[in-house]
Amino acid sequence: MERKNAWNTYDTETEQRLFEIAEQYRQFISDCKTERECVKRTVEMAREAGYISLEEALEGGKRLAPGDKVYAVHKKKLAVLFQLGTEPMEKGMNILGAHIDSPRLDLKQNPLYEDGEMALLDTHYYGGIKKYQWAAIPLALHGVAVKKDGTVIEISVGERPEDPVLGISDLLIHLSGEQLQKKAAVVVEGENLNIIAGSRPIRESDEKEKKERIRRGVMELLKEQYGMEEEDFLSAELEAVPAGSARDFGLDRSMIMGYGQDDRICAFTSLLAQLEADRPAKTAVCLLTDKEEIGSMGATGMQSRYFENVVAEVMDLAGQYSELSLRRCLQNSHMLSSDVSAAFDPNYASAFEKKNIAYLGRGMVFNKYTGSRGKSGSNDACAEYIGQLRRVMDEAGVNWQTAELGKVDQGGGGTIAYITANYGMDVIDSGVALLNMHSPWEVSSKADIYEAYRGYGAFLRAEW
Repeated sequence: MERKNAWNTYDTETEQRLFEIAEQYRQFISDCKTERECVKRTVEMAREAGYISLEEALEGGKRLAPGDKVYAVHKKKLAVLFQLGTEPMEKGMNILGAHIDSPRLDLKQNPLYEDGEMALLDTHYYGGIKKYQWAAIPLALHGVAVKKDGTVIEISVGERPEDPVLGISDLLIHLSGEQLQKKAAVVVEGENLNIIAGSRPIRESDEKEKKERIRRGVMELLKEQYGMEEEDFLSAELEAVPAGSARDFGLDRSMIMGYGQDDRICAFTSLLAQLEADRPAKTAVCLLTDKEEIGSMGATGMQSRYFENVVAEVMDLAGQYSELSLRRCLQNSHMLSSDVSAAFDPNYASAFEKKNIAYLGRGMVFNKYTGSRGKSGSNDACAEYIGQLRRVMDEAGVNWQTAELGKVDQGGGGTIAYITANYGMDVIDSGVALLNMHSPWEVSSKADIYEAYRGYGAFLRAEW
């Protein structure tokens, strides 16, 4: 049952639209490299599309009606968008759920120190990474520092052409005999992912004050440019990410290489589909959540009760809330857990089973199950639901494929699907296949981006 290459189905007009969507996406992931940046851009796009905030609706005593659009933000790192359908919410919603966190290096709370005539920043890596991939590449620093009086300092350095970049050193090949004998997991160890931040000592009028002049010089720059004191690191969220914009990839410009495509590729296409939804029968929902890369824990992760709470708020504003109606709404809902899948890589063919893997350019991907080895930690979607999705996608002319993450005993991974499935709703993993997943620079097909956008739109229009 080999699926066709989506590029072979396009005419000139469709290709033009495809490249427009791909360019919007390339700009999105170039500008939005943290959860906060993604949420900020999401709110801007939502308001342009006529959405109002949940707070505005509550304060104004607005009664929500079919077609009304409302969004909610939680702690600046999670966003949910609703467009009310013509059917009662008790009959269920159509939910697109993606995550906007990505693997990265977080600065520790006490990160700055001096050693070997250099100022360095201690990090703690976030999510699953191959640590050696983060050495000897240019890094940018994004995030916020919050002062004791509540002032929020926004920091972004390393993205503009005139900005300096940061980085982690690697051992020169001439002295790497011992290093090259190590297993890949410990070639660079977590505690050695220390970012070089400077090497110029601060000028001192007092010759007796010579201690850690390079570290103090870096701190003086942060104070001058951002008004930041060293103690402000204690209440900061600063993330080191690959510096630079996403780029067209391939001589034919058929792909995109960029940081954070897991899972902002699905977040963007889900968001675009949500913003273009037009008075759907089922209430359309786009859920952009945090912390998936570390188990969806915490107040902004899918394991929290926030999504359930905000659905209750929206139902109440629509005059449809009761505890029983909320339970029915969640159980009767259908969801695409919008997350990426592994693409076949001919350079590492032995890791894949060719009949059950995704290929770049063959459209959006459905993963009936993820998990690891014996489907551990998997949602494993119902066959009846998959049958319904086949109809929805085929009737909309969407190019799609099915896949597993790789060979059965090779490894595996998880998504937020199993969490929302706890409500009893139908959920399946669906997204875009990537090369280099979880590396600093991931690769996707523009055709797959376009088909995901089309597929998510068809899903939001679906009636079950």
